[in-house]
Amino acid sequence: MSFKSFLSAALVALPIAATLPASYAQQPANTEIQSLLKSSFKTRSIAKVERLDQSELQQQCSAYATSPMPEALKKSLEQKALASVKYPADGRYLGDWKRGERIAQSGVGMQFSDSEKTVNGGNCYACHQLAKAELSYGNIGPALYNYGKLRGNTEPILKYTWARIWNAHAFNACNIMPRYGDAAILTEDQIRDVMALLLDPASPVNQ
Repeated sequence: MSFKSFLSAALVALPIAATLPASYAQQPANTEIQSLLKSSFKTRSIAKVERLDQSELQQQCSAYATSPMPEALKKSLEQKALASVKYPADGRYLGDWKRGERIAQSGVGMQFSDSEKTVNGGNCYACHQLAKAELSYGNIGPALYNYGKLRGNTEPILKYTWARIWNAHAFNACNIMPRYGDAAILTEDQIRDVMALLLDPASPVNQ
């Protein structure tokens, strides 16, 4: 179809769209969406239908999915997320970067095809560039290559990085990064290993 033919067809269709019932233009209520989702899913293995239940933050993010969230509400949600962060009681932030690299490469866990014995991965490379040698990575999130080399490993950086991994909503409400600690996706030891991947000078991230 030529552009001229396409434009003519679109102009003809405009009066029809203008006469559609008002209900066609209305957005479904959140309760309707939740009901539809729950009717389409069922519990399978470790994937429980209860995962569809939204937290307060998720409810607010859904409510403002197509419009700007008021700044006061955004700040309130971020403060609550930051308050939820559990820092290591022993003050030890870094584990083994080699284990951290394996966690970053792994995307398994918490799926219906997994079992309760499956060790969850972080799937970090799905969204970030980390090591220079890795050619397959996503770009939804910022590049983390040279993360520690550029920032150092002072206590404020350690606490910030830990909190960001634990619950990224603490710094940007409604972002799409998984809440690795808050949602119990990774264990505390696994987070230490990912921290080491980002901050250990010997890690390929910092070469």
